[in-house]
Amino acid sequence: MDERTASTPVALNPQGFNEKVVLPHGLTTTHVQKAMADFLDFLGFLDQQLNSRRLQRLESFLMPANFSSMVGEFMSATIPKYCKTLAKNTYHNGHPDLVPKGKFPKDACQYGTEGIEIKGSRHTSGWQGHNAEDAWLMVFVFDANSARDASLEIGPKPFRFLKVVGAQLAKSDWAFSGRSATSRRTITASVTRTGYEKMEANWLYRSE
Repeated sequence: MDERTASTPVALNPQGFNEKVVLPHGLTTTHVQKAMADFLDFLGFLDQQLNSRRLQRLESFLMPANFSSMVGEFMSATIPKYCKTLAKNTYHNGHPDLVPKGKFPKDACQYGTEGIEIKGSRHTSGWQGHNAEDAWLMVFVFDANSARDASLEIGPKPFRFLKVVGAQLAKSDWAFSGRSATSRRTITASVTRTGYEKMEANWLYRSE
């Protein structure tokens, strides 16, 4: 596949949405589907423009963590466009990303348990956060090129959403990841097997 072809993301599978999924705060699969489609349009537009100028696609030059963060931030900003019962948390680095509309003054919450925390990830399991906490977590799992691919001789491939899963997690569904005394890596918590099983059982989208 060439760069020009890879600049067009893979369309969503319209039969891939689970109408039996349980979602909080008035959110529906239709709301999420529309937000995901918006992201594909957004990324496709940018990548095609970049390709027309012989520049790398966005996912090919951003640091992997930054691109994953962008996916999550886009979904957090766009879902409230369709779901009027949710708002983007306006508190800087507030938790969770989406809060019930009108629940907090100016929809700003430094830390709360009501709402939805959203993450974008290339990983199909072992999702991470900075804290082990009670949270309704939704993860958008995708496949895409990364800035590492050129050195690994991985060819161009279009962005695609692989799955979306989510569930109410408890602190016991997280485990802290250790680090060596010389490591500069930020200490993080990872979703354990119990949390993973809760989320997989309540899947919202699968591409196949």
